[in-house]
Amino acid sequence: MNSLQNITQLLLAEMPTAITLRCPLSIFSYWKIGGEASVLVEPKSIQQLQQAIKIINQFSDVPSMIVGDSSNLLFSDKGYHGVIIKIGNHLSKIEFSGDQVYCEAGVWVPALAYRSYRNALSGIEHICGIPGRLGGLIYMNGGSNRRGILENVESVQLINKQGELESIEAKDLVHSYRTSPFQGDGRIIAAATLKLDYSERATVRNDMRKILSSRRKKFPRKLPNCGSVFLSNPEMYDIIGPPGFAIEKVGLKGTRHGGAQISDLHANFIVNLGGAKSSDVLALIALARKKVYEATGFLMDCEARLVEPTGEIQQAHLRADELWNAPPSNF
Repeated sequence: MNSLQNITQLLLAEMPTAITLRCPLSIFSYWKIGGEASVLVEPKSIQQLQQAIKIINQFSDVPSMIVGDSSNLLFSDKGYHGVIIKIGNHLSKIEFSGDQVYCEAGVWVPALAYRSYRNALSGIEHICGIPGRLGGLIYMNGGSNRRGILENVESVQLINKQGELESIEAKDLVHSYRTSPFQGDGRIIAAATLKLDYSERATVRNDMRKILSSRRKKFPRKLPNCGSVFLSNPEMYDIIGPPGFAIEKVGLKGTRHGGAQISDLHANFIVNLGGAKSSDVLALIALARKKVYEATGFLMDCEARLVEPTGEIQQAHLRADELWNAPPSNF
């Protein structure tokens, strides 16, 4: 019996209703792309999440990863030869105490924004239209309008490789645009406490309506996609503009490769027109990166992450660069 079989048996014994074998990744991928995951675990409590992590980390030769709604992940068509823990609705507790909000990692981000508005709390309006789960948002320091969720995080509850709970406070959270100390850290985000500001409910509602209206006009909503593919480089932004504008200026808006297309609504989105493969998306990433570099001298790095069958996770442009002789990144 190999290590993956051992893990599978232990997980089935501990939490049988939380386990799915040979789960198609395309079912929950925002891009609707990907082969099969060997084992999918959907914990129904933080305690069950701790137990799953403890079991998995007994076997260092088996790939494992944590996902939320995978809204910024591109899964390989070859699948994932290991264990994926999916944090979702079972871990979505929200508790308000004055201007602080305790949230489990599986909280749906738009729901958190709405609940905060209903409690007349301000500070996270910018996340109201972002799909995905809070754990992933914190991991990426995600947000919109050039803001990040970690601006409002008071503390984060983590699970280490031994399945034990740890906590990190705001003063120890070193972060920058779309980066957090949890990237590559090895610990799993289980919950967080946010610090918000009291405000007029009508003011918060109006700000959210403006953000949602703007997103509806600019972003493709009907076709599967992962949101913004490329990160905004501040230096490039000041000279050239945002990635979508740069891609459009080099004439790639609407360009297709297989079942994937650079959106004709917003060029920093790659949509699945139907039957797209991960290789189609990577080809468009490589093309956009190459053409914008040739026109501007700037290399656009990806916000989207590629998940390999072996468990390796990397910014998608690193694999796409293999499709052309890309120079070292300047971002």
